[in-house]
Amino acid sequence: MPGMMRRRARRRAIVGTAVVAGGVAHHMAKKSSQSQAEAEQQALDAQAAQQQAAPVAAPGSTVSSPIDELTKLAALRDQGVLTDAEFDAQKAKILGG
Repeated sequence: MPGMMRRRARRRAIVGTAVVAGGVAHHMAKKSSQSQAEAEQQALDAQAAQQQAAPVAAPGSTVSSPIDELTKLAALRDQGVLTDAEFDAQKAKILGG
């Protein structure tokens, strides 16, 4: 009988350790998934904030200042693409005069 008692005690010790180890593993997995979910949420929040902060231009339309427009027109005139009359007409249109 003493041999049988030792086996039971040893089995209980092994089974008890497995239960504790399984509980620890479950707790760690749960904690890991929670932290991963929090990290994903933070990434989504950062992405949403970045999209809200960046101005969005409509597709096909360009938003530029009158100075940029005049600089482009001057470059086209200097390249010979526009004549002086065409440049002056576009400049008047941009400046509103």
